[in-house]
Amino acid sequence: MSTATGKEWDGELVRTWLENRIVAARVDQAAAERGGRDRRDDCDKATAEEMVCALFRSGKAVGDQATFLDALRALLERDEYVGRGVYDDTRFDRHVRTFIKKLTKMAKANSGFDNSLHYQ
Repeated sequence: MSTATGKEWDGELVRTWLENRIVAARVDQAAAERGGRDRRDDCDKATAEEMVCALFRSGKAVGDQATFLDALRALLERDEYVGRGVYDDTRFDRHVRTFIKKLTKMAKANSGFDNSLHYQ
């Protein structure tokens, strides 16, 4: 599928980006845990990012742009999300939804997946 930017969808690049984000999220979680009570929200945010990326990293959904967008929409329609080690369920749900929306924008524009920096 060709997008407005003219770039073809690269499922392997998306998978690699998801893997990199999982690693970065785990590092962020560990740093937030060491930060104590004041960094609990940061930990929930990193946990949300890791959960969403882990759901898609090995699936077939990333192979096709339209399929990936449909899977993101379906995930966004859930009522609630369950994560391990979450401090505040309400904030965690909000972080999950925010990250899904970020991924949706990236997928629609077919951009940003080549940015493998830890902090984005």
